Amino acid sequence: MPRVVIIGAGVIGLSSAIRAQERGHQVTIVAEYLPGDTHGAEYTSPRAGAHHVSETGHEDLWKQGIERETFKVFWEMSEPGSDAEECFFRIPQLQYHGLELVGESPLEFMPDYKVIPKDELPPGIVSGESFTTVTLDPKRYTAYLLGRFRAGGGTVHRAAVKHIREVIDGSLGITIPDALVVCPGVGARSLGGLEDKSVYSIRGQTVLIRAPWITTGMTNKAIKDGQMIWTYIIPRRNGEIILGGSTDENDWDPQPRPDITASILRRNLVFCPDLVPHHLRQNEAEPTVQELESLVIETGCGFRPARKEGIRIETDWFEREDGTRVPMVYNYGHGGGGYQGSWGSATIATNLLADALAAKRLE
Repeated sequence: MPRVVIIGAGVIGLSSAIRAQERGHQVTIVAEYLPGDTHGAEYTSPRAGAHHVSETGHEDLWKQGIERETFKVFWEMSEPGSDAEECFFRIPQLQYHGLELVGESPLEFMPDYKVIPKDELPPGIVSGESFTTVTLDPKRYTAYLLGRFRAGGGTVHRAAVKHIREVIDGSLGITIPDALVVCPGVGARSLGGLEDKSVYSIRGQTVLIRAPWITTGMTNKAIKDGQMIWTYIIPRRNGEIILGGSTDENDWDPQPRPDITASILRRNLVFCPDLVPHHLRQNEAEPTVQELESLVIETGCGFRPARKEGIRIETDWFEREDGTRVPMVYNYGHGGGGYQGSWGSATIATNLLADALAAKRLE
């Protein structure tokens, strides 16, 4: 049975680990951060908005295929009675745009998809789409994935990997592996033996509120001063709502900033006044930011692990001092699309892993 080590325990690493298990490998996850950790903005998965709303058009069929496969898995996992059902929330989604829809939409494959008629659009909205999707509770979901991995016989080793060689030669106290799957998120930028400087952070800041009366997801992509401004509402099964957002490239500040929090609350209140129920309003017709603040549970931010060249899923080889080669499969650079590309990318990565192990046996 091939011994495989997965570096990283974000949603990409966890999904890749499970897919590797399903192929009959003996799998160990090595990671500095694990589900349940509450510190480290670079551990992005627990801080994600975590819904499936594809932005990938037909010009990128490879990435589109990754996202469609993932949605299919999510839809199955969210079925009533599934052991993962409680991690998901099936909801109607409204997607609003500041520009006209041109050509085929990347969302046409979603359940119940339709273009919203012009006379049903809110003021200031140019075009819109509606469909059914899923949102996830990221803390609960990553804990579920880790539990599923362990139940399948997987082992977990907490360690801050400084160089790939530490895993290859077993110096971290784990069994020397036959192969690696490298899923370090933004850590790919500094991980020794990789040091991919095309990886960068897209800092995302969000506000978590309690508003169980909101059960429709909404996104507004507006153009202001030539910049795309994203405002979004992501309901979760437990009655909590993620409000966003921000997209600040190469911003490595790990602390939520009050000005961004204020902007998120202000924009979302204009977008959806129903966030503040009537019984909380002093002036029933005009909800205020202060009233919305009374619903806030916490603010947070994370570093979306982007890459200038896009997602990297490919095979490389690491040569030991004795001349033997160890295959490594990379799976990182998903930016803000880690959840919606997780299962599809894990399938591709473990297909490459199988090919590499077969090639190694022939050496």
